[in-house]
Amino acid sequence: MTTKTHEAVRELLDLVGAVEGIFLEGPRAVRGERSALEGYRWMFSLLQVALEAYVWADPARPRFVDIVGPHLKWGGDNADASYCFAPIDPERTYRVRGRKGDAIYLSLTVYGGPRDGRYSSRIIGTANDRTMKIEPDGSFELVLSKREHAGNWLRLEDDTFCAITRDYRVRPTADRKAQWSIECADPASPPRTTDEDEAARFRAATTFLREQLGFQPLAYDETRWNLIADPYPVPTVTYGWAAGDAAYAMGSFKLEDGEALIIRGRSPQCAFWNMCLWNPFLHTYNYDYERVTINGGEVVYEADGSWTIVVSGRDPGHPNWVSTAGHGYGTIWFRWFLPAETPAALTTEVASIERSGLDATCRSSHR
Repeated sequence: MTTKTHEAVRELLDLVGAVEGIFLEGPRAVRGERSALEGYRWMFSLLQVALEAYVWADPARPRFVDIVGPHLKWGGDNADASYCFAPIDPERTYRVRGRKGDAIYLSLTVYGGPRDGRYSSRIIGTANDRTMKIEPDGSFELVLSKREHAGNWLRLEDDTFCAITRDYRVRPTADRKAQWSIECADPASPPRTTDEDEAARFRAATTFLREQLGFQPLAYDETRWNLIADPYPVPTVTYGWAAGDAAYAMGSFKLEDGEALIIRGRSPQCAFWNMCLWNPFLHTYNYDYERVTINGGEVVYEADGSWTIVVSGRDPGHPNWVSTAGHGYGTIWFRWFLPAETPAALTTEVASIERSGLDATCRSSHR
């Protein structure tokens, strides 16, 4: 076959075949067998999202599909949240219906930018459980359209591409997930796919995958191990499908056997906050078996409202222990949704696991 779709699919397959070399060889090769093995799952998670968002997506008959989960890790996932994606055509009108469940924070964000697989360039609008009217039973409706509507409404603009939902739960394995559905109000004829249309979809999936490979796996600054950068405020400009109503802080850890990283801080009043450990591919370790993330509802606080989190490979006997799941190094990521103020700087120190309580003798201390 010599159709355009054939050529586009071959290009995608060639790129998938090259991914292995990126994380096994060259300047961004990962450290150790464990990280290398995780790279194979990561590459297919990215491919799955690319196919859902660009090949299967139909803005005339959209569905919310999971793009993050326990077995779909990429782009900075975490144990506490569910994320769903739906394609949007700015010339159409959509009605989103949902039920809050036990979510402590819930939002829908509309993103704008190119439709050719490049990451979204801006946030067009966000509705969350603080700004929407939600009925006593937890149900809500939200209209997405260019034309203004009464009630919960987000305006669509000419470059609107998609909508992404988020719902965070303090007890993710026990709390009820939010329920989401989306319906297009405009009639549409059954599609009759053409070679040009199908080829464009696969080319967009290839572009999405190529963009992700441009900054993953992460390269680590060897001079900044076991440090957390100062938190930065809720952004005015976002990249990709990031949230637009959260403050963040990023760091890294590198620990020898028997060592622990002690992180101390204080969180401002906010809707929700958590800390996650990620591998170089921006996905969490396996949280089905041990705690590799921790949130503000799980943390045991000090009497003055501050907190101490201990990161280590085995249980140090601290109530706020987060496991490295056998990893010697990785990324640390904090997020605070709807913070009353930008969080204060965090402090870190490295100690032996046996002495990783408040009286720990530290190898190094950083602010």
